[in-house]
Amino acid sequence: MNDADAWLDATRTSYDTVAENYADQLRGALAGEPYLRAVLALFAELVRAAGGGAVADAGCGPGHVTAHLAALGLDAFGVDLSPGMIRVARRDHPGLRFEVGSMTELPLADASVAAVLAFWSLIHIPDEAIPTVFAEFHRVTPPGAPLLLGFHLGDGTRLKTQGYGGHPMQVHIHLRRPDRVTAWLRDAGFTVEAEFLLDLDERRPGAVLFARRGL
Repeated sequence: MNDADAWLDATRTSYDTVAENYADQLRGALAGEPYLRAVLALFAELVRAAGGGAVADAGCGPGHVTAHLAALGLDAFGVDLSPGMIRVARRDHPGLRFEVGSMTELPLADASVAAVLAFWSLIHIPDEAIPTVFAEFHRVTPPGAPLLLGFHLGDGTRLKTQGYGGHPMQVHIHLRRPDRVTAWLRDAGFTVEAEFLLDLDERRPGAVLFARRGL
């Protein structure tokens, strides 16, 4: 198994293990996150302004954000590496579409979605794989398509060995600065339009980038 397969396999196995507990923890979480709801509402407005169409929630986990986007009127569906997460998402949101797939090789045709969201789902992807992921986002969207990214703000990487419900995990959490992510996006053919910083005085600050696919 090469290094790429190793981190993908570890991430898949870890989230299969914690899927039920993770879903329980996040169920209803957006109700207490007014800034994140505002970000998602703005994203929905941008998607509609661009003409609408299918929206891919890449790394959707148990589907709570996918469902929120659908409630905002978007034709949202989810893709996640973990079959366990997809099983929970399909159970909890039976009216929505969810597929197993990796952001490094999305199970989507070229220019087949109107927009992509990756909401705190890039955090386990190593730096060397980010250009591949952003190239996939570029491939599956048409020119002018909106892209929304959310991620942990900071520097460095830590290994997470225990997760939701006390279950064992083996994933690295990568903290990143917006300027670094912006550089990767530009290299992949996206134009960054806005940046928001969140919870700067809390233990886990975050950043959100709005971008758009170039011609």
